[in-house]
Amino acid sequence: MSATILEKKHTGDTAQTMQDVRHEVDRLDRELVALLVERQSFMDAAARIKANRDAVLDRPRIEDVVSKVKAEAIKQGLSPAIAEPVWRTLIDRCIAYEFASFDHLKPGLDNS
Repeated sequence: MSATILEKKHTGDTAQTMQDVRHEVDRLDRELVALLVERQSFMDAAARIKANRDAVLDRPRIEDVVSKVKAEAIKQGLSPAIAEPVWRTLIDRCIAYEFASFDHLKPGLDNS
């Protein structure tokens, strides 16, 4: 592909071919990965900051995040039927990552 095709931007309204759609989905996936890398860095920060392993799983915070995401999804036009399960899975995987990060940073410290 030429640089022109890679730089070309479409919207859902302007895409005319499946190539247009796939190009933009691939572009968005790259942007989402970059955002997830940034989010993951804060899981490392949380693992570093939290004093004990029991603090990693915070159910009230999970529900707060999901509630905020659902409200923002509705505000921006994203189906809550997409947003909620995606974020619940994201949160679940981020918690697992944070546990691993905590264990790596503080081996043997579980404070259970």
